[in-house]
Amino acid sequence: MPESTAPSWRRRLCYAAVAVGLVIAGLTWRSPLLGLPWGVAKHGGSVIWGTMMFFAAAALLPTTRLAIIAVATAIVAAAVEFSQLLHVPWLDDFRRTTFGMLLLGRTFSWWDIVSYWTGIAIGALSATAAVRRKSV
Repeated sequence: MPESTAPSWRRRLCYAAVAVGLVIAGLTWRSPLLGLPWGVAKHGGSVIWGTMMFFAAAALLPTTRLAIIAVATAIVAAAVEFSQLLHVPWLDDFRRTTFGMLLLGRTFSWWDIVSYWTGIAIGALSATAAVRRKSV
């Protein structure tokens, strides 16, 4: 059952716009030009990545309950992090590219999972509040 009576195309567009904005925010956040301390840049960027993943999933599945999207996104985020324990030449080569590093990361960290899940929770709570206000 849909979370809102808003047309799914409108929700899809809103969620996609937020996801694109978060990509820009994440790249900016991790930019050396900001001069953020390493830990702040790293984990703040991971929180933004988790939030972006939630909104990207919500854009793909605009009529799915937000709680289901949050759980599914949390599973995918953890799977991406655990995939860093798998080392095969083609995957390691991909991870060495800028896109591969941004998408999949390079080294496993439990703190990354905590950061992703924090971002997903922020996204889910924000989307739920917007739906309840009927602004999405």
